[in-house]
Amino acid sequence: MSSMSLIDKECVRQLLESGHPDATLVFVRGDCVVLPASDVDEAHRGLVIARRDEVIAQLPAGEPTEDELDRLAIRLDNVVRDLGA
Repeated sequence: MSSMSLIDKECVRQLLESGHPDATLVFVRGDCVVLPASDVDEAHRGLVIARRDEVIAQLPAGEPTEDELDRLAIRLDNVVRDLGA
């Protein structure tokens, strides 16, 4: 049985589709939350998983495919595990 992933492609999609120009994916109490960078306070700074511009840089141009979102979610999930979530 595989363990539940902490980050799924819905998290990635929320980040990519966020209306915040500086959207940031943060892991808060077991959930991924998309916040504007200006809302990431000191308490959550260590829980930042990725900024949207970083994520977009890892995607080919154009609308990401479901497979690309899945791969990105796996990569971000590993980041969260490295943070010790």
